[in-house]
Amino acid sequence: MAVTDTSSVRPGAETGRLGVRGWLILATLCGATFMTGLDFSVVTVALPEIGRDLGFASTGALQWVATACLLPTASLLPLFSRVSDLVGRRRLFIAGVALFAGFSLFAGLAPGPAALIAARVGQGASAAMIAPTAIALMTTAFPEGPRRTRALGVNGAVLSLGFVLGTLGGGVITSGLNWRWTMLTLVIIGALVLLGATVLLPGTATERAAARLDIPGAVLAGIGLFALVYGVSTGPEAGWGSVPTLGSLALAVLALGAFLLVERRHTAPLIPLGLLNRPTVKWSGLIGFITLGMCGGTTVLLSLYMQDVLGYSALATGAGFLAEGGTALLGGMLAARLIGALGTAGAMATGLAVQGLGTGAMVLLPERGGTALLLLTSGAMGFGHVLTVVAFITAMTSGLREDEQGVAGGLSQLPQFLGAIGTACLAAIVTARTKALATTRSPTLATLGGLHTAMLTAGFVCLAGALLAVLLLRVLRDVPPGRSRGMSDETPKGVH
Repeated sequence: MAVTDTSSVRPGAETGRLGVRGWLILATLCGATFMTGLDFSVVTVALPEIGRDLGFASTGALQWVATACLLPTASLLPLFSRVSDLVGRRRLFIAGVALFAGFSLFAGLAPGPAALIAARVGQGASAAMIAPTAIALMTTAFPEGPRRTRALGVNGAVLSLGFVLGTLGGGVITSGLNWRWTMLTLVIIGALVLLGATVLLPGTATERAAARLDIPGAVLAGIGLFALVYGVSTGPEAGWGSVPTLGSLALAVLALGAFLLVERRHTAPLIPLGLLNRPTVKWSGLIGFITLGMCGGTTVLLSLYMQDVLGYSALATGAGFLAEGGTALLGGMLAARLIGALGTAGAMATGLAVQGLGTGAMVLLPERGGTALLLLTSGAMGFGHVLTVVAFITAMTSGLREDEQGVAGGLSQLPQFLGAIGTACLAAIVTARTKALATTRSPTLATLGGLHTAMLTAGFVCLAGALLAVLLLRVLRDVPPGRSRGMSDETPKGVH
């Protein structure tokens, strides 16, 4: 299957300058990324108000407002990644943005819990259309090299900005107006992105002669990822030894194992195993899983620290993330230069090392005060994290054919949604350590001890990931020029 894309903007490719049209295209694609990132964080802040207004029966039921969006996004991502290569990325991107805006409007007007959760499911499915196509459109619009790396850096910075504004804006909007405005704001952003996509993004001509969708693979991947994220998301409340949790995780293992077997035999697999076996894809994907899982989990721990130990309000907690968001924004803007100087593997190692040192140093956070240390450590984590994210996505999407960019775009986004595994593991460490300390310390100090243990663990995991990135650099140097292990295509030019 061949794909002809006319969206690449050539002038300035060697220097990294994007040009006016390039910036407008990037603003449109990043706007979609910003919208979906904002959705996850803004809803989390608004959950208590949503529960009171709509009359959710319990905290567990209220948590489904967040989980109902995450599950379809994670489980449908591989399917829509492949569909984007078959029907056209621009077409699927526009459809996803339009549906996301529509479901956001439905969520903002929801009369009760059932309607809101249904709308959140729709938002999640729409986000699964947006995530892979936004990255694929970006990697085809900007040629491999400085311009693409710069575009991916801006995208990473915007995603972080969405998180910060979500935590701050969610508190401000919920307190000053109403939680429904958090959803209606997404409608406005979606309308602007839709306008930009319609006007700026050229269409792609796709030959579908020999292409057919891998239905068995899509079903197995969807079931496996759904069961995995469901089991991890509900495990802390239901209990890791409970029948639903163990059953979900067992189903995930069986479905994903069967998926790999089916993909080996299918003539047009959902995810070509040759692509999945590329060193740049599988190893950088693992590094992406580490940085996203540990940063996401540690961010939750910091929220608990600020509210349960320091006694911050929700709005003050949002302000406490300003350093993380600000340095993440800086990291995204500087990522292209750092990757140009260090190479993608070197940038991944550096980013994870900075993230690991910042996260591990959180073991020094005190029971009272410590604002400067909080800002310093969270800032280091944010900077290192975004540098790593930009580097691993650059590695995963480099050196591929045009018709592989959709699948690669989806694979590069998958670690973001599987990062819930890292959050769940760190939460389990906090629970176990807090319970062990509860007999000898006050509740606040026991909680702080549990948080310290989990933060230190996250720091060590990131440092281990940095060592893995160093090994990745060595592995890639061993690959003969023009050839990558597992595939006959050329080694990604952006990795050195």
